Amino acid sequence: MEKSVKLTYKNETFEFPLVGGTEDELGIDIKKLRALTGLVTLDPGFKNSGSCQSGVTFLDGEKGVLKYRGYAIEDLANGADFLEVAYLLIFGELPTSAQLDKFQSDINEESIVDEDLKVILKSFPKTAHPMGILASLTSALTAFNPSSVDVDSEEDMYKAIVTIMAKFPVIVAWTQRKVKGLPLNYSDSKLSYVDNVAKMMFKKPNSDYDLNPTITAALNKLLILHADHEQNCSTSTVRIVGSSHAGLFASISAGISALWGPLHGGANQAVIEMLEAIKADGGDTKKFMAKAKDKNDSFRLMGFGHRVYKNFDPRAKIIKVTADEVLNELGIVDPILDIAKGLEQEALSDTYFVDRKLYPNVDFYSGIIYRALGIPTEMFTVMFALGRLPGWIAQWREMRMNNEPIGRPRQIYTGATEKVFKTLKKR
Repeated sequence: MEKSVKLTYKNETFEFPLVGGTEDELGIDIKKLRALTGLVTLDPGFKNSGSCQSGVTFLDGEKGVLKYRGYAIEDLANGADFLEVAYLLIFGELPTSAQLDKFQSDINEESIVDEDLKVILKSFPKTAHPMGILASLTSALTAFNPSSVDVDSEEDMYKAIVTIMAKFPVIVAWTQRKVKGLPLNYSDSKLSYVDNVAKMMFKKPNSDYDLNPTITAALNKLLILHADHEQNCSTSTVRIVGSSHAGLFASISAGISALWGPLHGGANQAVIEMLEAIKADGGDTKKFMAKAKDKNDSFRLMGFGHRVYKNFDPRAKIIKVTADEVLNELGIVDPILDIAKGLEQEALSDTYFVDRKLYPNVDFYSGIIYRALGIPTEMFTVMFALGRLPGWIAQWREMRMNNEPIGRPRQIYTGATEKVFKTLKKR
């Protein structure tokens, strides 16, 4: 196998080494490109550029493969608890019973959020988008936990990780309760991580909360499936912000803002908004499938296909089963969900979609489940952020432990070359 590639420029040949990954991926190491040649690469969206070497997550979009630390997503989603997966992503190995118990206990100890944070929450109008609230509250955690993390201290690093893992679900729940006009609450140290999430989000002030295993199982799988996804927009944001040696909370707050966009974490919200638009038009799924196939029609079918997975989204196969279980178990009657099932059946049997591998993706099914659980549409991306938290932590930790340089992309300047300045009076 070749160990390098050659670039010829101005009659001179330069050699750049190949870098191999453990899953047979190959890349060209161009760290010295500009120093040797004076050239930079132009790659809008960084679709062909590797920003780092990482041991956290592997995905193969052509084959529909997703692994966390070498473990198949199917095995983790069907056999592990979310907190186990979080530990795996962050620390590199699945925990023993003792390690998991300690992790849960330490999280319980840190699960109280400073009461002054409620003042910030109350200052938001009810019209504020939950993702804006979540980003602000996460950033505000820095003010209430001002000490910087010594990345060379395992104790400091562990405490920072436990702190954000403990407080984040509380502010997620508070964000939903703000939207719904419910009183704010805290976690229960007797419950598991995911059971606590469910109770904090759904408990009504005038009644006890009975844990529903169907809801817990659905949330557990959704959070696992969203826990990490390689160097996507929000993860890259967390890493590049952290590369300036910004703190963990500030870096994650930046990641939340990146996730907010409809081309990223907002996709499952867009699915429900599309379904509502179809319902408002009369609910004819065949009509909208035809519109989706019409190149001259601006309508876009949300929740089908994936920019990374060119065959199928392995997460969608897992969560489709859970979606069916939730709808059957809870006996949900909702015309929006009926439309979703109709679109799913049409797409899986229509040769146009099958030939192009435009299958329902994880955003399609997660939107259906969140709606069935009674989570407001604008909260869907917040739930995505809750699942992605351990991935962001793992990527930030890896970047800092590897002492990666500050992110500083180059550009090809295309502006004016020289203009004559005129004072204000002469303009």
